Amino acid sequence: MIPDADHALDSAIQAVTEAAHLCMEVQQERHSDESLAKTDKSPVTVADFGAQAIISHLLAEAFPEIPLLAEEDAAALREPAQAHLFERVCRHVRNRLPALSESDVLAAIDRGGHAGGATGCHWVLDPIDGTKGFLRRDQYAIALALIDAGEVVAGVLGCPALPIGPDPDGPVGCLFLATRGGGAFMRPLAGGADEPVRVTALTDPARARFCESVEAAHSSHTDASRIATHLGVTEPPFRIDSQCKYGAVARGDASIYLRLPTRVGYEERVWDHAAGSVVVEEAGGRVTDIDGKPLDYSLGRTLRNNTGIVATNGLLHDNVLAAVQAVLQ
Repeated sequence: MIPDADHALDSAIQAVTEAAHLCMEVQQERHSDESLAKTDKSPVTVADFGAQAIISHLLAEAFPEIPLLAEEDAAALREPAQAHLFERVCRHVRNRLPALSESDVLAAIDRGGHAGGATGCHWVLDPIDGTKGFLRRDQYAIALALIDAGEVVAGVLGCPALPIGPDPDGPVGCLFLATRGGGAFMRPLAGGADEPVRVTALTDPARARFCESVEAAHSSHTDASRIATHLGVTEPPFRIDSQCKYGAVARGDASIYLRLPTRVGYEERVWDHAAGSVVVEEAGGRVTDIDGKPLDYSLGRTLRNNTGIVATNGLLHDNVLAAVQAVLQ
């Protein structure tokens, strides 16, 4: 059974905020770039593990009946060779939650093994989306969503390095939050009032700004450039790590976000899009795959019925889909 939307959102905001502060503390350490390579060669850091432990534990306290689907597990931390890494994870977690034991930290991380699916209610978490951006001290996001019967009903994006306003050298640290049917909002991570966010009102694709991944391995920059040319876009792409791209589209920094396939058979992970997609949609935008199909979160841990991602202000969506099909066919 889905919890009260306001209670769920408040708990999600608290958990993401605590995790964001842990991530910032880890970055202040001399060894903040220390990481492990997972089987897919992507990095995982002290902050990934610590953020997952904090969010998992706080959500379990607030909603013990709701399972968690999350990106990481604690297997590597149990290896003797990683004892130093595990010690750092526990130290940072205890800075936020002093009562947790080592076994509590491991259990909290491993609680994220839920399989997902179309029935019931579950949380979806990416403790650090954009780990390479985190390691470069650039953009990253803590992304948490609530899914009920295969539909994303709430989402929170914590973006600790994202400027709050239009000045790129101004204060940083934002939270984006949305509930299905309740709109999308932004607040400073340090605290303050919620402000509604809204996508751009552009109808001319030639005037649009593209948003895409920094990492070419995540999305085909070559195909995106060809699509931009097809649409008449002349402005250079806004390249930014993580689901901060969804936040950028939601508040009008960009009007189009493309994540284009880089290899046949790749399945997008639900934790890479669930929170961001509801934020954009509740800000008035539209999110589909490259064929125009809604993203299907009912199939488990991947979006295996979808290929790629197209997120826009809604008004440009059909034009962008047509350009994508013309370039990729």
